[in-house]
Amino acid sequence: MAYIAAMTTRKILWHPDPHLKKKCAEIETVDDATRLLVDDMLQTMYEAPGVGLAAPQVGQIKRLFVMDCTPKDAEESEPMALINPRIVWTSEETNVYNEGCLSLPEMYADITRPAEVRVEYIDRDGKEQERHFDGLWATCAQHEIDHLEGKLFIDHLSGLKRTMFTRKMLKMKKERARD
Repeated sequence: MAYIAAMTTRKILWHPDPHLKKKCAEIETVDDATRLLVDDMLQTMYEAPGVGLAAPQVGQIKRLFVMDCTPKDAEESEPMALINPRIVWTSEETNVYNEGCLSLPEMYADITRPAEVRVEYIDRDGKEQERHFDGLWATCAQHEIDHLEGKLFIDHLSGLKRTMFTRKMLKMKKERARD
């Protein structure tokens, strides 16, 4: 018997939560539980608001992320779920993008990444896909795949800058706990 489940907004974990540093396990089968997680993650991402969200950011140590880098003024959005994603090609050309992260709110840094990538993944329906990304889509895909490897955008920075970001996050977490 099929049923329609209500989407739930999940809590986004903040750095330095240990879930964010774990390498994620592959998803064996795309089932109703996986699709529900996808729907919840999309809802959570849009409400945050953000353009990408990886499963470990909501406490799920699974190789899954969602993203939607459609411009705000576009007529239709393009939400995507990438399950067990794998980068199979990167361009030699790079881009620098001022990245932020829902797990490090209000913090940004210029990060250099390949300008284009090709990613193999399984979609929400369990079908194998391959897609070429450029621009913000490429940056977002790489950022989220980093999450699945237990890596944050600040791990691309010097140790001093990483320490500074971590201290700011600890202070924010303490302030939030008092509220």
